[in-house]
Amino acid sequence: MSETQQARPPRLLFSRAFLVDRSWPIVLDLGIGAALIALFYGVLLLARYWSGTVVPESQISLAASALPRYAFYSCARILLAYLLSLAFAIGYGYLAAYNKRAEAFLIATLDILQSIPVMSFLPPVILAMMTLIPTHQLGIELGDIVVIFTGMVWNMAFSFYASLKAIPRELQEACKINRFSPIQRAFQLELPFAAIGLVWNSMISVANGWFALMICEMFNLGSRNFRLPGLGSYLATAASMGDNHAMARGLITVVVLIVAIDQLIWRPLIAWSDKFKFENVENADRSRSPILDLLRRSNILTRVSEHTLEPLSERMYAALARGERKRAGVLPDVDRTRRSYLATAVFGTFLLLIAALTIWKASLLVRGLPLVEYRQLLIGAGATFLRVIVALVLAAAWTIPAGVMIGFNPRLARIAQPFAQIAASFPATALFPLILVALLRTGAGLGLSAVVLMMLSTQWYIFFNVIAGAMAIPSDLKEVSTLFGFSRIQRWRTLILPGIFPYLITGLITASGGAWNASILTEYFKLHERTLSTVGLGAQIDHATDTGNFAVLLMATVIMALIVVTINRLLWRPLNRLAETKYRLE
Repeated sequence: MSETQQARPPRLLFSRAFLVDRSWPIVLDLGIGAALIALFYGVLLLARYWSGTVVPESQISLAASALPRYAFYSCARILLAYLLSLAFAIGYGYLAAYNKRAEAFLIATLDILQSIPVMSFLPPVILAMMTLIPTHQLGIELGDIVVIFTGMVWNMAFSFYASLKAIPRELQEACKINRFSPIQRAFQLELPFAAIGLVWNSMISVANGWFALMICEMFNLGSRNFRLPGLGSYLATAASMGDNHAMARGLITVVVLIVAIDQLIWRPLIAWSDKFKFENVENADRSRSPILDLLRRSNILTRVSEHTLEPLSERMYAALARGERKRAGVLPDVDRTRRSYLATAVFGTFLLLIAALTIWKASLLVRGLPLVEYRQLLIGAGATFLRVIVALVLAAAWTIPAGVMIGFNPRLARIAQPFAQIAASFPATALFPLILVALLRTGAGLGLSAVVLMMLSTQWYIFFNVIAGAMAIPSDLKEVSTLFGFSRIQRWRTLILPGIFPYLITGLITASGGAWNASILTEYFKLHERTLSTVGLGAQIDHATDTGNFAVLLMATVIMALIVVTINRLLWRPLNRLAETKYRLE
């Protein structure tokens, strides 16, 4: 090679690959800037709509041009309800896991709340919000968001609570020895440890949020009709008018939204949370997300992280550590315990006063209810109970082996996870008319159809919790079972079932509550201006809401809550305690 050839600049600097590598971060920064501008503009549109005058019964247009606006309103309600659910789940989980005196009461309350159907929350919440904000659309919208929140939050709270109870003791002891403050322990141990379960349960919660959205955007409350602009009211209007083309357009819009949310949000979160897996051996085959890889190459996000977030977090942790050392030296443990007792006593007294007032008001409402109504409610409760049991057994029969297969096989997971997430996020309420018509044509009555529809609505609670449990099993334990040549039965008995057991119990508990919740839609359904109903507690709740019979609505809700709490006490609570002790990863 000659000297002139050696002195020539390398062509790599002007190659196409080099230009692409240099231009990609700029394109990403422009995309992030455009997304932030679009988000700001969306907030302005939402604020202008919510600050307008009250329109409880909006005119729903079935034109295709109305779908983007309806999709925006529905996604905004789902997002705000999810953020509210996440904040509540974390706060409630902490309080239940670390306050021994209040733990039993809080978990029992959570059992009751998750068993109350969305339709039972709907009348009091909507009326309360409209009373608080009577002159603006914000009152109805906040009521709608709170009702959607009641359909999303419970499984997230159970998941976070179960994760906190399953943290290995040696990690907790390490935090105590290093005098971590509560905030430092939360961000460096508890939230990372709970991340996998929380992400997968967030997907279920959003899917259940779509379920609740279909109910909350269009409903009757006595003689008043409520209709809010959104995809739920669009699909309900199209179904009631028998407009198949509008139904198809609405379903396609929902599918597009679900695919976009899966690719832009859930897959990056799954790949991000995989780094928090508790194991001693590095797993070479981890979850991947092209979107997450692109975001990590952004100049804006990198500089914000390096020059703002990381120095700020280091200073905050240092200040918290100094404050914790000072408090440890000044405030004895006896004083801390005394303060904790005082706070618990004040909070418990406040709750008892509220409970006493609620019971007194409820007794006045149901005082004149005839005996025949109680008999019908008990018969309906028995019918719904049998349907819930059958739906859970059918759901567990396929979700446990399928979830373990996906969680153990990364190659299969990359293919199956997106389809499973899309299927779970697709609101079952949007498919109910089609499935119900198909089942009725086969000769199945609404009672049998309700079981199938319950299973479709609740199977994902078990499925995604099993996947999360299988993925959370450390890779070194899987390798040990392979090295020792475990048979399939031995592998299931000694590794898989003990490993997924805490997640499985969480999934079954939330699926049970979800099945009771789904009974309000599966046992009482309006199809082509016809009302189909069967014997069941859910049908009685729905009918009482339609007719404004609040006495029956309250009594049916109380009976449903008592049944669910009894089941939790006799079955789920002992199994949950077994998961916290015998099958805890140490």
